[in-house]
Amino acid sequence: MLGRKLTERLARDASVTELALVDVAAGSAEIDVADVAAPGAAAALVANRPDVIFALAAVLSGEAEADFDKGYRVNLDGTRLLLEAIRAVGGGYRPRVVFASSIAVFGAPFPDPIGDDFQATPLTSYGTQKAIGELLLADYTRRGFVDGIGLRLPTICVRPGAPNRAASGFFSGIIREPLNGEDAVLPVPDDVRHWFASPRAAVEFLVHAAAIDGVAVGDRRSLTMPGVSATVAEQIEALRRVGGDEAVRRIRREPDETIMRIVSGWPGRFDTRRALALGFRAEQDFDEIVRVHVEDELS
Repeated sequence: MLGRKLTERLARDASVTELALVDVAAGSAEIDVADVAAPGAAAALVANRPDVIFALAAVLSGEAEADFDKGYRVNLDGTRLLLEAIRAVGGGYRPRVVFASSIAVFGAPFPDPIGDDFQATPLTSYGTQKAIGELLLADYTRRGFVDGIGLRLPTICVRPGAPNRAASGFFSGIIREPLNGEDAVLPVPDDVRHWFASPRAAVEFLVHAAAIDGVAVGDRRSLTMPGVSATVAEQIEALRRVGGDEAVRRIRREPDETIMRIVSGWPGRFDTRRALALGFRAEQDFDEIVRVHVEDELS
């Protein structure tokens, strides 16, 4: 989803002269099909020495927890093999690598809000894989092999399209499905608080990271992105203001202990002054996130 939206955004940018699109499966656009964790795949991807590499490939949180081997193969081995392939090119090649990390690198107990100096102690396999990726990115940058920027993305909401395997998918589902006239399942209590940004904001994070001054970022190469802190109850009230009571009635509460256990270890509010000082911006409240979804997907 983010790759598609990022491609649409970059295609409108006059400074971009060529886009090489790679995915694990063929799509409607001209896309090279590759498994980034397969032997030799990463080397082929960087053979033309791209100036900027957006590393978005990942097994998402719920699937990474359910399939331990697959999560580590893609999220850790795939990242390491990409960085190694870049290093092997040599000849002074040092591309900007924008690495899609996650707020899942943080684990409870949390301060409120969570500042830029809070340690990464993930409580899921997905968060652990992303935290290791951040360390690799920083070390390969320090050694001069890449110029890396890691973005700890909030939960992206409202995600368009069909539900995915992310444990956080219901955060989008309880908005998306009711606005489409469909029922949605809510597996956690209304008081669960989380950190959100829209797909539109996430794409702008990525684009901004591609051009930001690496010296200004400093040695800590990963940044927690701005977002909106909201409870499920606040999400539902934002839905009510757009879709009315009829939309809210389409939410069906079905507690899921597995999802509740995963989500309970996730952060709910951040102080992102470092990213804000570097020019990253997100929505101001959850109503704005819902409006973005309506404008970009339903209008």
